[in-house]
Amino acid sequence: MNNKIDGFSKLSKNKKIDWVIKNHFNSKNDMKKLLESYWNSNKKIQKNHDEFSENTISNFYYPLGVAPNFLINNKIFTLPMVTEESSVVAAACKSAKYWLTRGGFKTKVLNTEKIGQIHFLFNGNPSKITKFFKKNKSKLINSVEGLTKNMNKRGGGLKDLEIKNKTDLIDNYYQLKGTFKTDNAMGANFINSCLEKLAQSFKNLIKDDEDLSNKEKNIEIVMSILSNYTPNCLVKASVSCPINNLGPFKNMKSEEFAKKFLMAIKIAKNDNYRAVTHNKGIMNGIDAIAMATGNDFRAIEACAHAYASKNGKYSSLSNAFIEKNNFNFEIQLPLSMGTVGGLTKLHPIVNWSLELLNFPNSKSLMEITAVAGLAQNFAAIKSLITSGIQKGHMKMHLLNILKQKGASENQKNEAINYFKKNKVSVSAVEDFLKK
Repeated sequence: MNNKIDGFSKLSKNKKIDWVIKNHFNSKNDMKKLLESYWNSNKKIQKNHDEFSENTISNFYYPLGVAPNFLINNKIFTLPMVTEESSVVAAACKSAKYWLTRGGFKTKVLNTEKIGQIHFLFNGNPSKITKFFKKNKSKLINSVEGLTKNMNKRGGGLKDLEIKNKTDLIDNYYQLKGTFKTDNAMGANFINSCLEKLAQSFKNLIKDDEDLSNKEKNIEIVMSILSNYTPNCLVKASVSCPINNLGPFKNMKSEEFAKKFLMAIKIAKNDNYRAVTHNKGIMNGIDAIAMATGNDFRAIEACAHAYASKNGKYSSLSNAFIEKNNFNFEIQLPLSMGTVGGLTKLHPIVNWSLELLNFPNSKSLMEITAVAGLAQNFAAIKSLITSGIQKGHMKMHLLNILKQKGASENQKNEAINYFKKNKVSVSAVEDFLKK
């Protein structure tokens, strides 16, 4: 079996499939039919999907769910959520319904700055490169005017440019750090284009500088790239209500619930093992919105976890406190999101999701997404400190277990009724099916 091939990307879609099936699978006809069964019957839509990525041979479907009843800044929203985890949408719905009668969610965008960096090496006197930069800063900024003109009209563009001496980390290492605002776009392509232009202008200006020696003029541009760490692209979401309005709970008073909730947050702030799981639950909601709206959930994840470590120790992204007998629960985190460009027009379901949200601008989408994260976190902690996480999770997971065990439709219906009053586990489902 020869698994090596040259020029694979130049093959047609069918020939790519034939090669993959021939070289990696035994049941060749079945595997090919499986891939073809996930093609979209609409040729135009399928062509769009094929062009989203390289070497596409089929589609990989994720469920699109909706979570209604989200009261955000006194407006009701239904959130689109793309996730394969069965309990995520259910948890979001429960949180939305819970806070709907307690004032809903409040949000605020604190800032929308994004960062791009030109990494370069300079072998010379640090004060000379700093002096050169200060002298030519305005020329550098003006050099990208052709790229930033339209963005400037919308309040965005290149907002500042700094030089950073990083020679304490790596010999001769410096940065040009650009601060950008990108309006309703996530802005990766815009920022990267500006950075590459700035880097070229930087090199050209250095060549003509009379204060630098020939050796010093020989700078090396290592790379020019945006940073997905955006600690100044911040949004805050919160909920609040009197402690006595938190309940009722089975076998637990509202005061005890609030006390245990605050302790759960305190643990997540101080224990890494718990903090990672705690924040993963937050990202369940955030990623689901990001995927539904065509945003880069990998960048959002990386940024959120870096932000969780901003004080030198990984910690909870959310916070809870009692003030004047009010229970307060909030989250503040960086979210770089866009509502134009990328997949927003190319992917029909992404466009559908944005319309469901009444075509939000980037700030509104940041707020909605932060709410989804806070809602997931609240639902998870509420379950953990009351009934336990598995009771609700396993009931949602029941259908998946039944499918894995090959249950018939009649068995599924009977199992759903049976497990309304009985504990769900894989072994319990197996025993039920045997009977």
